[in-house]
Amino acid sequence: MAKAKQYLLIVDDEEGIQKQLRWSFEGYDLVFASSREEAISQLRRFEPVVVTLDLGLPPDAAGASEGILALEEMLALAPHTKVIVVTGNDDKNNAVECINKGAYDFYQKPIDPELLSIMVARAFHVSGLEGENRKLAKRHNTMRLPGVIGSSPQMLKVCRDIEKIAKVNVTTLLLGESGTGKEVISRALHETSDRAAERFVAINCAAIPENLLESELFGYEKGAFTGATRQTIGRIEYANGGTLFLDEIGDLPLSMQVKLLRFLQERTIERVGGRKEIHLDVRVVCATHQNISELIAEGRFREDLYYRVSEITINIPPLRDRDADCVLLAKAIMARSKQELGKKTKPKGFSVEALEAISAYPWPGNVRQLENVVRRAVLMSEGAQITVDDLGIKAGEELSQPLNLKEVRDKAEYEALLRAFSLHDGNISKISELLGVSRPTLYDLMGKHGIK
Repeated sequence: MAKAKQYLLIVDDEEGIQKQLRWSFEGYDLVFASSREEAISQLRRFEPVVVTLDLGLPPDAAGASEGILALEEMLALAPHTKVIVVTGNDDKNNAVECINKGAYDFYQKPIDPELLSIMVARAFHVSGLEGENRKLAKRHNTMRLPGVIGSSPQMLKVCRDIEKIAKVNVTTLLLGESGTGKEVISRALHETSDRAAERFVAINCAAIPENLLESELFGYEKGAFTGATRQTIGRIEYANGGTLFLDEIGDLPLSMQVKLLRFLQERTIERVGGRKEIHLDVRVVCATHQNISELIAEGRFREDLYYRVSEITINIPPLRDRDADCVLLAKAIMARSKQELGKKTKPKGFSVEALEAISAYPWPGNVRQLENVVRRAVLMSEGAQITVDDLGIKAGEELSQPLNLKEVRDKAEYEALLRAFSLHDGNISKISELLGVSRPTLYDLMGKHGIK
């Protein structure tokens, strides 16, 4: 396997120094620059890991202002770059200033190639270690809750919030569109808590007729009504010691809201037809896709009950707002569906076009829709890969969006420029400050994207 290139950028306006260092650093992929603008250009193009920067750059070759400005711009663009500042013998103050601004180290002239080589090698080594640490940290941050799949910042925040409250017995309200995985999140909360060994009981408040809901939740005594031939405990009592998940609580009838409020306040219930209070230890997690504030304003949901069920509120983002999570979910669903449907060999994966379609599609039905689409594609696919035709979805013009990183960067650059110009009405100073680039760099970007 080819060894990864180790780019070393040398910023110095003296040709003699450049030739000397070219001979000293034969083991690296060398890139040279003679000015601040050229250094920034080379940094953007090659993304060097280590930079040696002479502070005396034109037009201030006798001073350090241009070199310090170059350092600031480099670290703003690539914060992890190791910049070794090269200074004159009597330039200690500027060297200290550069270290304070984020330079990795400094070296005083005259240049000793052997010593500078040791410093550069150490910078590459430290950069490699830091890179490995960032990878490990990222891997740790993407370790999610049981059953939860995704690496988007939106879902990582949800996971962190769940981990924070898992050990604390607070009533939790999960808000999100239908199909976003509210029950999956509630199960993950239960399995991460101290109640993991106890029961997780889920009930859909919208799926049970109103006349049966009370007995379903609270249970009933023998003879409480016609057909009650024996004592039966309800879902709340069945969840004693564990977690009760009340899905679609926004559809709970007002009469039942009063009874649920009393249970949440007193942590006691009475079975239908009974007179005995039963004390319970149950963690309650509620969920709804509805707008609770609107329900309260319409008189369909009690405000006091809302305050009880929302000690902690967690918003679960729709799939369209979870960056590239839909692709990760699709691959996981495909693997699980193959096992469940007994298709052990085919399909083995998705075509590039299929992945683009999955990524571009808005998924109005969220994870539930994605699961149905992928499961059907696994069942109907005859080739080694699932194709766009197997998926049966159309994402319109978004499918033509490229995966080429340069094109994605160019588009993001262009949109950022347009937004900055609209915010500051073409004021170059304010725009360059907002974007964190120098005026010359801003002019270069304007020329690149045809903005006048």
